[in-house]
Amino acid sequence: MTLDAAALIPVVLVLMGGAVSPGPSLAVVLRNTIVGGRARGVACSVGHGIGFGIYAFLAISGIALLKSAGMQWAVALELAGAAFLVWIGVSMIRAPERDLNEEDGHPESERDGFIEGFLIAFLNPKIFVFLTAIFSQFIDAEMVMQDRLILAAVALFIDTSWYVIVATTLSGTPMLEKLREKGKLVDITVGVILLGLAAAILLARLF
Repeated sequence: MTLDAAALIPVVLVLMGGAVSPGPSLAVVLRNTIVGGRARGVACSVGHGIGFGIYAFLAISGIALLKSAGMQWAVALELAGAAFLVWIGVSMIRAPERDLNEEDGHPESERDGFIEGFLIAFLNPKIFVFLTAIFSQFIDAEMVMQDRLILAAVALFIDTSWYVIVATTLSGTPMLEKLREKGKLVDITVGVILLGLAAAILLARLF
């Protein structure tokens, strides 16, 4: 299988929207940056991106494995993914404003920041389910290892890049405060994109 860049545009948009959406991961990166400065914030961002990338690779490989078991599994996986996208899309649209000011333990070194960033991503099974739903329609059983790694690297790059930007340029600026204030609008936008992606999956199977 050769990756189709045009077909992956919706996936890239959803990944970008998911990264930008305020939530626990953003809060952790901000706290690390505030407590230990940019270096610690960047370390936390890189750790989070690596955890996210590992989940992306596992999701892609799992999809390919299930689809290799036969067409029925492939269809079931895509429909299940569409159903999850509908659920999470509606949940994001209906979700109340999220508070990013809750207190967490503060790391004492860049290494601790890296570990905290990694764990906040890697110990969140919702990320794996979310990525499986996103990737389910773009993966087939013949997808070669190189393409799997490229796709996982794209997810890692988007996630890491956003949080590095937060740690190096946005923290403490009016722009980040505006993002916090508009967090609900970001959630609604991402939710609508997810519902559109789910509709595309269902329409492709029906017609």
